[in-house]
Amino acid sequence: MQRVARWTIAAVAALVAATGTAAAQVTELRVGYQPSPIQDASIAMFETWGAKNAVKIVKVPNSYGVYVEKMTASLTSNSDQYDVIWHNDDWGQTWAHLLEPTDDIDANKYAEKWGMAPVVFANAQGQNTVVPMGQTFSVFFYRTDLVKPEEVPKTLDELVSVSKRLQAEGKVKFGYVGGMAMNHSWFSWLWSMWANNCDVLMPAYERDNKKLAEAGWKSGLSEPCMQQNVEYWWDAINVHKIVPRGMPAYDRNEANAVFMAGDAAFTVADTLWWGTFNDPAKSKIAGKVGAARFPLGPNRTRPFAWDDIWGWAIPKSISPERKKLAKQMLEAMMLDEEGQIKLFKATGAPPPNTTFWPKIAAQDPFMKLLKESVLDSPDKVRGAYYFPQWPAVHKAFNDTVTKAVTGKREDIAKVLADGAPLVSKAAQQQQ
Repeated sequence: MQRVARWTIAAVAALVAATGTAAAQVTELRVGYQPSPIQDASIAMFETWGAKNAVKIVKVPNSYGVYVEKMTASLTSNSDQYDVIWHNDDWGQTWAHLLEPTDDIDANKYAEKWGMAPVVFANAQGQNTVVPMGQTFSVFFYRTDLVKPEEVPKTLDELVSVSKRLQAEGKVKFGYVGGMAMNHSWFSWLWSMWANNCDVLMPAYERDNKKLAEAGWKSGLSEPCMQQNVEYWWDAINVHKIVPRGMPAYDRNEANAVFMAGDAAFTVADTLWWGTFNDPAKSKIAGKVGAARFPLGPNRTRPFAWDDIWGWAIPKSISPERKKLAKQMLEAMMLDEEGQIKLFKATGAPPPNTTFWPKIAAQDPFMKLLKESVLDSPDKVRGAYYFPQWPAVHKAFNDTVTKAVTGKREDIAKVLADGAPLVSKAAQQQQ
């Protein structure tokens, strides 16, 4: 027994001598994420790298509804529970000071500059804190078996008229379906608002926090364009009946299910659902889906798109050895052309390395459309605000418009006016 003990001690000593510390022998990396097509495809590249480098990738799924709260608790407690976590522009500034800078990951130079702008993910020292997993934005999906490309609605009014025609012909139950609940506002409230030159805070489309502060963190809820937006959806639900009556409570999954069941002609969804919409095992409308630019409201004539990235981040609290290995993994992911092409084919989300985009677009009409209508467009909007209190502002906004659209039409203006100070107050709490 003593001989075995001496041999074990000697082996450990040799290991420490070779590596500097026994802790340097990192054999697994834990990834905190929310299961979705794009994250699953990105993690598949991690697993390919791990298999080649004798590193086990441990996947730790979290539900979307509690993801931010759980991960914030982990980060603020200096936990070492995760080595890599899903990072999103929605909470980029909330976590920036808790994350490891990633400027030393050389392959980040191939990321899209718009999505990686300092206003989104930089910490107080101006250091980047993210590595992109892919571009995420929505487009206007339509049923190609019901409308020709030239018949796709170009305005919000046309969305009503075309939807009503298709319903009258008995081709669909609903014209449009999209998420409306909190954290799913992009698929109804936000896109239609931006399509009408409106925004959560004023001036519209501004994301410079200094300029927003100079404007007094002014809420857009009391603007005429916002009243138009809420009245539009109130009429869509109660007068024209082109959308499900329960849509104010829908999340993206419920809306996508209605669309994939063939019950709606149009939806707005992230492009990463392109693969699922066209999967015969999951969708009744597979092969019958097209994509177009958003219909515009009366206050806007130029097309628009929003464009953001989903990414990966490394908690600052983990050991240097694990940080180093995590960065090696993320570097490899950014350079994995085969894996990124698979990600696009599986999801419809443009991959993180922009040098691969022209190659994909030359072979894929959907990617060509995305480049023309979104990625290369000069008329882009950022899909969130970039200060720590954005989630509170978002909730105050969504609570107000939900109350307005589910109440009486004649009360809409008052409900919006009452909610406007709540949005401004939520924004000012960061000061």
